[in-house]
Amino acid sequence: MKATIVDVAKESGVSVATVSRVVNGNYPVREKTRFKVENAIKKLEYVPNLQARELNTQRSSSIGVVVPSFDNMFFAQVLDGIEEYLRQSSYSLLLACAQNDAAREEECVRDFITRNVSGVIVVSPNTETGVSEFYENTAARLPLVFVNSERERAGISYVTSDQRGGVRAALEHLFHYGHERILFVQGENSDSYRIKEKVYREIMRERGAFHPEDIVNVGEGNRIETVENTMFILMDMMLDLEPTAIFCCNDLMAMGAVNACQRMGRRVPQDISVIGYDNTALSQYTAPQLTTIDQHMGDLGREAARLMLKQIEEDVTENVVLANTVVERETTGFRVE
Repeated sequence: MKATIVDVAKESGVSVATVSRVVNGNYPVREKTRFKVENAIKKLEYVPNLQARELNTQRSSSIGVVVPSFDNMFFAQVLDGIEEYLRQSSYSLLLACAQNDAAREEECVRDFITRNVSGVIVVSPNTETGVSEFYENTAARLPLVFVNSERERAGISYVTSDQRGGVRAALEHLFHYGHERILFVQGENSDSYRIKEKVYREIMRERGAFHPEDIVNVGEGNRIETVENTMFILMDMMLDLEPTAIFCCNDLMAMGAVNACQRMGRRVPQDISVIGYDNTALSQYTAPQLTTIDQHMGDLGREAARLMLKQIEEDVTENVVLANTVVERETTGFRVE
């Protein structure tokens, strides 16, 4: 016979109301008491009545997640981490795609609010949306977590990788191989690109190697078309510029950069080194295999889910920055004359 909330109360020596508070996370409970109740739940394999909880909290047992695109595997790997963490809880995941559009992103969040979700996770929020008051107003209504954004706002948690450290590590890697003329390839409407460009400018100026024309914007950076767009833009630009290396803000752009070099008869890495960013699953299946910066997307997703549950259960926000690592493969090295 299935265990009931009464059975859990008897096993843990507390009232039914206290068990309900632990399950719903809607009232504070002492840590010692929470521990006893959670142990009883595990021992009895008690499964909460989600419909009853939803009636009690006036929230569904779902968490909404908004991603900019399904083309970039970065987002898929972040989603894997979110889903893996939520699987251990009683919450399910609802997914929406903003199609790389600020207005559509707001629409997705509003739709989740009408569905009475318990909270919303926004992966790589659009810069245009990020500077508006939309999210401040949203955070006053329900828990909100950003992934891959460092904009600090009251009531909003965020988790991001150390993008400053990641850019520095990527450039130091290229400097190690003697590269000084390094193109910087980015997309548009992303806090991530904005931060990376700022750090690139600072570091290259420190070395006296900054050239404004070396900053390349390929437009939309998260669609599969980004690979081809990057390739054609770089093929045109490199007719006039003579870079020895290319730093790309994600792996899609890096694949396009490698394709551009190959089409122009330039060897990678013997003539030009290319480094990407993200370490998506595809990066090890290119030819040559991509050197890239690992953002540990699964960890980003798991942390986002943890921060969301913390907001729901404790009404506490937190900001987390995770370390990046260089994954050296085959697209970077010394120039070979």
